[in-house]
Amino acid sequence: MANCIRCGRQLPGLTFGKKICQWCVRHEAYQRGELADDARQPVMRTPWASGSGATIGLTQIIFGINAAIFLGMALAGSTIMEFSIPESIRWGANVGALTFSGEWWRLLTNIFVHGGIIHIAFNMWCLWNLGALCEALYGRWTYATVYLICGVGASLASAAWNPYRASVGASGAIFGLAGALIAAFKLGEFSVPRAALSGTLRSLGAFVVYNLVFGFALPGIDNTAHIGGLITGLIVGALIALIAPQHDQPLRRVAVFLVMTFALAAVAVGSAHYRGFPLRLGRAHAGQAGDLPENDPAQAIAHLQKIVQQRPDFVPAHLALAQAYFNQAEFAPAETELKRVLQLRPQDADARILLGMVYLNQNRPQDAKDTFTQLLTQEPNNADAHYGLGLTLATEENHQGAIEEYKTAVRLKPQFPGVNYNLGLSYAKLNQYDDAIAAFLKEQQGSGDDYEIETALAAAYQAKGLAQKSEAAKRKADQLKQNE
Repeated sequence: MANCIRCGRQLPGLTFGKKICQWCVRHEAYQRGELADDARQPVMRTPWASGSGATIGLTQIIFGINAAIFLGMALAGSTIMEFSIPESIRWGANVGALTFSGEWWRLLTNIFVHGGIIHIAFNMWCLWNLGALCEALYGRWTYATVYLICGVGASLASAAWNPYRASVGASGAIFGLAGALIAAFKLGEFSVPRAALSGTLRSLGAFVVYNLVFGFALPGIDNTAHIGGLITGLIVGALIALIAPQHDQPLRRVAVFLVMTFALAAVAVGSAHYRGFPLRLGRAHAGQAGDLPENDPAQAIAHLQKIVQQRPDFVPAHLALAQAYFNQAEFAPAETELKRVLQLRPQDADARILLGMVYLNQNRPQDAKDTFTQLLTQEPNNADAHYGLGLTLATEENHQGAIEEYKTAVRLKPQFPGVNYNLGLSYAKLNQYDDAIAAFLKEQQGSGDDYEIETALAAAYQAKGLAQKSEAAKRKADQLKQNE
C-alpha cells in the first residue's frame, strides 16, 4: 500500500495516483481558509504513535527493573560507584566460562545488571530515548521481544569473543534497538514523515558511531557486546520490515522471532562446543579465585578431575588441578599432576616452578634446587625460578646465596610480591639489619600493610636497639592481626 507524502499515513487500497491522505487534504484546506472553523477533521491514527493508552510504558518498566536491581546491589555492596566482579557475577553477570558451561540464564540476566552508578545512568538515559521511540513504533510485545533478543545476541558475542570477562549492562540491548530502528526506517516499514525520518536516521547513526568510537577509546567498555547487539538488531529489524511490517500480522512476527531464537540458540551451542574444555577449565579457575558465588575449592577440584578423566592429554587441566591441590596443601597429588604435565610438555616453565614449590613444602630442598636449576638452564632470566632457588637456599641456611637469587629476581621483575620480604629475612639472618629494614620497608611500599612484614620490622628494629620503632611496629602488627 502507498503512503501519504505529507504525513506518512498509509493510504487505502486502490488509491491510484493519490499521494496525499484525506487527513492532509482536509488539514491543508483548513489552513487555506477553504473550510469553516467548525468543519470536522477525520480521525486517522498516526502510525508512529502508541495506541495502547497505557499510562506506564514498557520502557518505564524496563527502566524500573534495572533501577531495582541496581538498588539491591547497592544495598548489598559497599559502594555504588563500581561493583566488584564477584558481586556482579552473583547478580547475573555474563561470563563465557560460566554461561557456556550450563548457566545460560546469564545471557539474559546480565542486561539488567550494571557495574556502577555512572554505568547505569548513561544506559538508562539512552534507553529512555531509544526505548520510547521503539515502543511507539513496534508496540509493546514486539518491542519487548526485540529488546530481549538483541540483549541475548549482545551477550553471546561478548561471551564468545572473551569468555573469561565478566560483562554487564543494557547497552548491548540498546544498541540492538538502534539497529532495529535503522533497518526498519531504511526498509520503509514505518510510514514516518520524510523530515522526521531523515532526522531520526541521522540521530541513530550518530548514536551508534559515537558510542562505538567511545567504546574503543576507553578501557573496560565491552564493545563486542555493542557490536553483537547492533548486528542482531539490524537483522531482526530487517526481517520484521520485510516479512511482518503490519501490527495485524502477529503470526508472521512470531515466526520471525522463532527464527531468531533458533539462530541464537545454534550460535550458543556451537560456541560452547567449540570452546569446550577450555571454558570448563576457566570455570574451575574462577572457582579457585573466588570469583564464583559458591567459591568451593572441593567443587573446583572435582570439576577439574572430570576434565582430566575425559581428556587425559589436556595439559591446562592437569596444571590447573595441580594448582588446586597445591592451594589445599595436598602436595602429593599436586606432584603427580605436575609430573604428568612435564611428561606431556617438558618445557612448561609454570609446571616446573610449581613443582619446585611442592618439593619445598614437602621439605625436599635438594629436589627443589634441582628443579629450579634445571629451569634456569632452560630460561636464565626466569624471575620465578630465581626466587624459588632463593627460597631453597634460604631453607638450607645459605642466606648469602639466597640474597643473590632474590636480588636477581627483583632486577628481572621489580614488582615481584614477596621477594623483598624474604630478602629482608635473609639479611636479618646474617645480622645485616639496616639492609633487612630497607627490604621490609620496600616490600611494605609495594604490598601494603601486612602482619608478617610489621612483625619482621619489629624484630629488626629491636635487634638494632630502636626500641620505640620496634614497639610501634608491634602495635601495628597487633592491630593488623585483630583486623584479619
